[in-house]
Amino acid sequence: MPEIKKPERPADDDCCGGGCCPCVWDYYHDQLSLWLEQEGKQPLETSSEQSSENDSVYR
Repeated sequence: MPEIKKPERPADDDCCGGGCCPCVWDYYHDQLSLWLEQEGKQPLETSSEQSSENDSVYR
């Protein structure tokens, strides 16, 4: 598998706010997670994973 370079964070105005699928932020977070995994670091949690963890704390 080819080495993944650390992705550059999109500029704030790179996202049009139109609900594109995928959004530039979706692509960035996917690539960042792959890069972190490759580097042996903990991948980022998605907001849905964080929400479900937070929900279970309050149950």
